[in-house]
Amino acid sequence: MTSRADIDVRPIDASEFPDWQRAMNIGFLHQPALSEEVLDARRAQFTPGRSTGAFDGGRCVATFRSFAQELTAVGGAAVPADAVTNVTVSPTHRRRGLLTRMMAQDLAAAKERGDVVATLIAAEYPIYGRYGFGPATWATEWTIDVPRAGLDPRWAGPEDGGRIDLVDAEDIRKHGPELYERLRRSQPGAVSRDALWWKATTGAVRFHATFHEPYYVIHRSASGEVEGIAAYTADDKWGDGKQPLNTVRVKWLTGVTPAAERALWRYLCSIDWVVAVKTGYRAPDDLLPHFLPDPRAAAVTTQADWLWVRILDVVRALEARTYGASGALVLEVADAGGLAGGRYRLEVSADGAGTCAPTTENPDLSLDVADLATLWLGDESAVRLAALGRVREERAGAARQADALLRTSRRPWCPDIF
Repeated sequence: MTSRADIDVRPIDASEFPDWQRAMNIGFLHQPALSEEVLDARRAQFTPGRSTGAFDGGRCVATFRSFAQELTAVGGAAVPADAVTNVTVSPTHRRRGLLTRMMAQDLAAAKERGDVVATLIAAEYPIYGRYGFGPATWATEWTIDVPRAGLDPRWAGPEDGGRIDLVDAEDIRKHGPELYERLRRSQPGAVSRDALWWKATTGAVRFHATFHEPYYVIHRSASGEVEGIAAYTADDKWGDGKQPLNTVRVKWLTGVTPAAERALWRYLCSIDWVVAVKTGYRAPDDLLPHFLPDPRAAAVTTQADWLWVRILDVVRALEARTYGASGALVLEVADAGGLAGGRYRLEVSADGAGTCAPTTENPDLSLDVADLATLWLGDESAVRLAALGRVREERAGAARQADALLRTSRRPWCPDIF
């Protein structure tokens, strides 16, 4: 077995990209070989210095990539983020500290660049807490039993003068980016999408050997403004007696008004032959079930953590967001990674704006940087974390005060996987 010291962990160059991609596929249990067409498409994701590999005897045995991203904080401000993805270690090289080395290099570089946070979508829950990441948003998927939903099967379109049109991928690339930006500016937890995202999701760039083109629809308001878009697929399943049993699977659905969301969901439930709609991952407090006359027709089929956040700069993170009440709180933040630990005083004015600075005052709450990330987007309760032993009250009532400051009326949501 090669010693840890003899395994070279470093950024890859362009010539090593095929070997790095092969190692990534092995780690994710995908077919190792990639076609030249897919390799060429994935080269568009390569940024010098942001893709790291571990090499043993010249072979890549672990992968790690990060890229520039923006994350929407509570209140709508966008903070620079280090988005972590493509993390694998080959089965032959587990438990040798390779992920720890790659993560340490990347987070140190992100801190040096001035990123406020790092983000990732965790394939497995237990891995990333030890690097200071905490689950900051959750996701829910529903399966709608269409016949039970109570919708009028004769429904043919929005009732407010709007309309829904089937469109092509080119229309989505035209209207989608601006519409998503409207959502992102108002949705804590949402992340930025670049032009490559829209090309990949519509098949203009193909990261996989096969691409099954979905159906695309656009919702326009009565004034003609695009307020919603969705992409979906459908199977072709029939039961005994020639009864249709088809399921629609939503790839993504974006609406910037409740009316647009309602119209798109009702459209999906009105398609002939469809008896079930799988919603894809939505916010846990999505309005969807209550758009249906019978909300029980939408059964939860997945409920899980989604976006994980690692705070790199406590002062900038706490000053970037807005707050629900005025007050002051002193936080003792522990960070085993040595990137963001310390004692900080957060002071919130009557207009919800916060200022933060290091302090020597006695702390009100003590917590790990991962738990601060969990609280930062407003989804979790400091009182709950205190009950779990993850937050320690140094002053009676401090956890309840933290909830009054930090928690939000609607839950944060990240619509993307990356």
